[in-house]
Amino acid sequence: MPLRYDTDGSIAYLTFDRPEAHNAVDPEMMREFEERIFEFDSDASLAVAIITGAGDKAFCAGADLRETTPRVVSQEIESTPTRRVLTLKGVEIWKPIIAAVNGYCLGGGTELLLGTDIRVAADHATFGLPEVRWGLTARGGGTVRLLRQVPHAVAMEMLLTGERIGAARAYEIGLVNKVVPLAELMPAAEAYAHRIRENGPLSLRAIKESSHRIDGMPLVTAYEIDFELTKGVFSSEDAQEGPRAFMEKRMPRFRGV
Repeated sequence: MPLRYDTDGSIAYLTFDRPEAHNAVDPEMMREFEERIFEFDSDASLAVAIITGAGDKAFCAGADLRETTPRVVSQEIESTPTRRVLTLKGVEIWKPIIAAVNGYCLGGGTELLLGTDIRVAADHATFGLPEVRWGLTARGGGTVRLLRQVPHAVAMEMLLTGERIGAARAYEIGLVNKVVPLAELMPAAEAYAHRIRENGPLSLRAIKESSHRIDGMPLVTAYEIDFELTKGVFSSEDAQEGPRAFMEKRMPRFRGV
């Protein structure tokens, strides 16, 4: 299969597995990713996902142009929910998702990255939205998200030139959280995952959903929406367990209720 799905405790791993093609996306990979990402979301035993690529050269080099370009141009792919799911465009998954970028992160790979919550990059990773160079545009949410996540001038430079940036530059502009040597990539991503999964699952979901829904809204409206989305957390059993554990000087035993 072009995508591997594994679990270890409460962590899910989704690995693009076409290293011979720089983990470029083909239609089968799109379908498999859609199935697995929703499987992760619906499994109550899983708290956080890590997405990465097989090998040491590529996270995801975007669409396999030989297989997908004719279908993209004809609108066959772009109009389908599966294409949007691959880049987490408009997908309501409120569990945290971490990207472990082990090389080329281009086109749809960068668009997927923009849909994740925490990003760790190997120091040889490169990022870019090169679609403009081939007469196309980043239709998987890249144009919208990049402009919201990095400074305007930087986003426009990347979008209009189609040129790549390195891991150090990606860190400098806030596109990734951390840059590490390749050997430390998965341990760094897993350290984030282990820390996240110790927290209250209801809190994690509420925080992520709120942050997505209030993005770009006026402050007064954002405060109201945030209150409505998070007030259920405070009436949960977990909200009683957390302070109790603090006072008893022990780790909380959250149940997600």
